[in-house]
Amino acid sequence: MASKLVAPHGGKGLVCALLTGADRDAELEKAKGMKQVEISDRAKGDLIMMGIGGFSPLTGFMTKGDWKGVCENFAMADGTFWPVPITLDVDKSEGINVGDEIALVKDGETFATMHVEEAYEMTADDKKWECEKVFMGEGEESVGGNFWKLAPEDHPGVIMVQAQKDMNIAGPVKVLSEGEYPAEYPGVYLTPAQTRAMFDERGWANVAALQLRNPMHRSHEFLAKIAVEVCDGVLIHSLIGNLKPGDIPALVRVKAIDILIENYFVKENVINAGYPLDMRYAGPREGLLHATFRQNYGVNNMLIGRDHAGVGDFYGLFEAQEIFDRIPETGDDAKDLLCKPMKIDWTFYCTECDGMASLRTCPHDKDSRVILSGTKLRKALSEGAEIVDHFGRDEVLDHLKEYYAGLTEKVEVKMQGAASGDDM
Repeated sequence: MASKLVAPHGGKGLVCALLTGADRDAELEKAKGMKQVEISDRAKGDLIMMGIGGFSPLTGFMTKGDWKGVCENFAMADGTFWPVPITLDVDKSEGINVGDEIALVKDGETFATMHVEEAYEMTADDKKWECEKVFMGEGEESVGGNFWKLAPEDHPGVIMVQAQKDMNIAGPVKVLSEGEYPAEYPGVYLTPAQTRAMFDERGWANVAALQLRNPMHRSHEFLAKIAVEVCDGVLIHSLIGNLKPGDIPALVRVKAIDILIENYFVKENVINAGYPLDMRYAGPREGLLHATFRQNYGVNNMLIGRDHAGVGDFYGLFEAQEIFDRIPETGDDAKDLLCKPMKIDWTFYCTECDGMASLRTCPHDKDSRVILSGTKLRKALSEGAEIVDHFGRDEVLDHLKEYYAGLTEKVEVKMQGAASGDDM
């Protein structure tokens, strides 16, 4: 039976750069004689996604034309939609030239080989321009001249781009490793081919994804259940790559989701999975990226709630929903984004309604509402503060409290307006 799922992004099916078996062994042997180039954690995650088809139709890191088009117009040089640059930075002093075959390594492990087809300078002005296009939002920390006062120290994505080396290199890659993910997250780290097979086996055609980087609280649970009601099933899809200091490790978050699914969901309608990227904290742009690669996983609906993928107060509360209405459409399904947003209003527990609600369904005042956010939960847990009633399920909170009790060092969690409920 033919699959009913949305086609992978880019019109070329799943484009997978991962080598296996004898081909992988031969390439690893060749890599020993190549120039060894140390890569960042971000690039490692990007490579793995290219390897497993998560970044279809990408075959490698972006050219200058792709980089410019993505930053400026949400599209690569060939017109295919893409919202965030996927680039590889190197130092000019490494002497990498067009035509070189290089090995991309991280902490002694060879993750890929690359044929260098283009090398282009990234000046301080280029990096600044990229930051303004990709990371500058409509929140109070971005407007009125605040962005460059605050972002160089407070925005992790901006800090990362500003710290990049002075040249980007582009070209196709052959991916040789999926890193630690298959061993550390068995049954949770799933490739697009695997999730598609699971959806097909269950007969799903209309699938929603819930993006998570925080432990799953009652609002997340509510969002997932809204999607279960109107879709065939939901992929609870957690980031298992790197986060910023103070965020909760992936294994702790994955177990929290398992506890929720075991006790509060119909298991046949939900799948708990993880993907190997680092957060970029690009807010609206990252919301678009989440939808783009979820399409490759077989998802056609992306749940987008309040302050999706945000950091601090750099973004408007629902800017990540609004940006979907502004992206270009060519009319060509092979080039356009086919995964659409499920736009959910601010959700909370209402004591008057005696249940979960949103601004669209609850008529009561702010004093009746328990404002839920991952940041607010992390702050309370890290400070040993009392967790207000209805914030999370008791079984999940007990699991998280056990994790925090075992920490020897705690990172201060900054509370922003988007998480506090002050802007409601």
